[in-house]
Amino acid sequence: MRIGLLGTGNVARALAHGWSAAGHDVLLGSRRPKDRTDLGLPVAGLSETAAHAEVLVNATPGAVSVELLHSIGAPALAGTLLIDVGVGLSDDFTELSHPNSSLGEQIQEAFPLTPVVKTLCTMDSTVMTAPDGLDGPSTVFLSGDDADAKRTTGRLLTDLGWPSSSQLDIGGITTARGQEHFALLFIGIAGGLGAHTFNINVVTRPSA
Repeated sequence: MRIGLLGTGNVARALAHGWSAAGHDVLLGSRRPKDRTDLGLPVAGLSETAAHAEVLVNATPGAVSVELLHSIGAPALAGTLLIDVGVGLSDDFTELSHPNSSLGEQIQEAFPLTPVVKTLCTMDSTVMTAPDGLDGPSTVFLSGDDADAKRTTGRLLTDLGWPSSSQLDIGGITTARGQEHFALLFIGIAGGLGAHTFNINVVTRPSA
């Protein structure tokens, strides 16, 4: 698939490398593409990236994501699956930008013709593309209102190394709040461990 990743930070680059290795055509989108030619990945402007993509990934800072998407325009995004991995945090990482909502919900509300799926925001970029590097299985969550969009997202997660047994669909886009609000606990766990390369696993009782 043609995957456009909005952003050029650690998350966008990690996902681009992961999907490129799986055979997908990736393109990073930047507000200043001429300044980002040293990444070892193709880079274009935001609008060009959106026009190229069958699937878009929002990996921009969560506090400015909606504004950046508006700069591309709703018509350019209409009908295109948008996988949102962003979380809005204050500069000191102590507060959420969307304390009573979620970035995923705000994007979906602002762009109703663009199916939005929230995923991969409960872990560090080092885990997103190498889940098998952890000491055991772990869970990746999906939130969204469009079933087809979630199925496509699930296939792309599989290409990153997440088997279907590790993928948990937790419901509509409003459940993105739980994923994003986990960010504060993530920061606490990282502080306790002294490391960011970890994930959580949903463990249930054994079936009868």
